[in-house]
Amino acid sequence: MEFNFKNQDDIELKGKLEFPKAETKAYAIFAHCFTCSKDIVAASVISRTLTKSGIAVLRFDFTGLGNSEGDFANTNFSSNVEDLLSAYFEISKQYEAPKLLVGHSLGRAAVLKAASHLEGVKAIATIGAPSDVKHVQHLLKSELQEINATGQAKVNLAGREFTIKKQFVDDMNQADVLTDLKKMKKALLVMHSPFDGTVSMDHASQIFGAAHHPKSFVSLDKADHLLMQKSDASYAGSVIATWVQKYLP
Repeated sequence: MEFNFKNQDDIELKGKLEFPKAETKAYAIFAHCFTCSKDIVAASVISRTLTKSGIAVLRFDFTGLGNSEGDFANTNFSSNVEDLLSAYFEISKQYEAPKLLVGHSLGRAAVLKAASHLEGVKAIATIGAPSDVKHVQHLLKSELQEINATGQAKVNLAGREFTIKKQFVDDMNQADVLTDLKKMKKALLVMHSPFDGTVSMDHASQIFGAAHHPKSFVSLDKADHLLMQKSDASYAGSVIATWVQKYLP
């Protein structure tokens, strides 16, 4: 079903809330990757796999992406975190507080940052996640110099053109997710592919090393960064579904 809500800036964000066919044991939120949407293979397949284990999942488009309103050029990492918090509080108001957060790639950073403010979250699963938000700068390539010099630039990402402003880069440089992770004591599942050509396995090692127990690591074998193969996304979803049961009421 559609699940639309307003963020902190009164911008309407579009989401989908999928329920299990039987009893709902818990709620979860899926945060998609950088410049992606709620409808990519990883988001849709993993969410539907979780519903088979009794977990209702909300996946939504961050501001300016997918079907959500707003201008992507005016967003940054901090606004993504605020979007995630808005999603959490809205679903908590209408149903109940989510116990599980799933973050894909940069969505992982937003999930970890948001979770540090949410006592109700019991478990976090990350997929292909960078250990440092500044890792995204490598995607900006030569445009980074133009952004710093003129304040913004057009950047081609995955075949689509986005306007990236200097405030986006500055905000990334100030984020320190590993420090938040070291302070957090929630169950963590780190999932990463050794064949990830976008975010190396070294990032997974740093995330895992910084986290407190209980923590788990699962290799996604030959999966690509975006989990474009449904079989890879389904496997990731089934692992999360099995792992999280221990941390649900």
